[in-house]
Amino acid sequence: MEAAAARKSVCVTGAGGFIASWLVKLLLSKGHYAVRGTVRNPGDDKNAHLKALEGAGERLQLVRADLLDYDSVASAVASCEGVFHVASPVPYGRSTNPEEEIIAPAVTGTLNVLKACYEAKVKRVVVVSSVSAVYNNLNWPKGKVLDEDNWSDEDLCRKNKDWYDLSKTLAEREAFAYAAKTGLDIVTVCPALVFGPLLQSTVNTSSKVLLTYFKGELETVENKYRNLVDVRDVADAILLAYENPEASGRYICSSPPIKVSDLISILKTLYPMYPYPQNFVEVEDSTTYSSEKLQKLGWTFRPMEETLRDSVESYRASGVLN
Repeated sequence: MEAAAARKSVCVTGAGGFIASWLVKLLLSKGHYAVRGTVRNPGDDKNAHLKALEGAGERLQLVRADLLDYDSVASAVASCEGVFHVASPVPYGRSTNPEEEIIAPAVTGTLNVLKACYEAKVKRVVVVSSVSAVYNNLNWPKGKVLDEDNWSDEDLCRKNKDWYDLSKTLAEREAFAYAAKTGLDIVTVCPALVFGPLLQSTVNTSSKVLLTYFKGELETVENKYRNLVDVRDVADAILLAYENPEASGRYICSSPPIKVSDLISILKTLYPMYPYPQNFVEVEDSTTYSSEKLQKLGWTFRPMEETLRDSVESYRASGVLN
């Protein structure tokens, strides 16, 4: 076993979340990382899945931290070589106070993490953003594949009340502004809609999107393109962005787009017993993303059929799908 002194200390914010849980699992599997995960309450049963991960007993420490409380964040990242800032509010449904519930935690929380990282002399920070910070822009040429050069338009987000998109855009822009001002090494990863098996006990927002197709509540759906990515591939991308010395700037993380009708066709083949939507309304929607920059770092993605099968099996095993 590798000596404790040789282990690299890293911090994962929001460690109990969907993406973060898989990242913690990946880091622990490497054997040479000592992981500090920030959570709201280390003793909460919601974090039991983290404590059960292989290697957690020796190399995982859960610490209480509130992203809006700078001192708790500074304590969490102290002595860490690397930090993965994954925590961010993901709303499901309408927010009554978006500035307080979504935007402030995303922007202020990110700046608190970055300031603490700078003070602690962290070598590299990977901030998990979203394609929501990429696509919401009417000035991008129609039909052109979206890449890292495009940013969501803040005024358009406010006008359309796309608060999550706005929060991700503002937080990511602030991250790069902070990097330019201080020299802190910051890389961002922008995942598309994330599916995949659950580690945590609660159902996250993106998984709820997939679960709606099984419930029989939707007779008709828009047959638009979905840009999806497996949660395990996202974890791989985040670690790649951290470990590769050549990594810089932002990285879109998405597998090729798939039409909703094709996605449901795969599900029907694998699990024919569910009341899937029967009718599809064709819509003019050709938003696609390029992950070419990330693939040049060595990133690969798994087949969509594998992602869907593993997602459904985890839903059934956890009882969220009968």
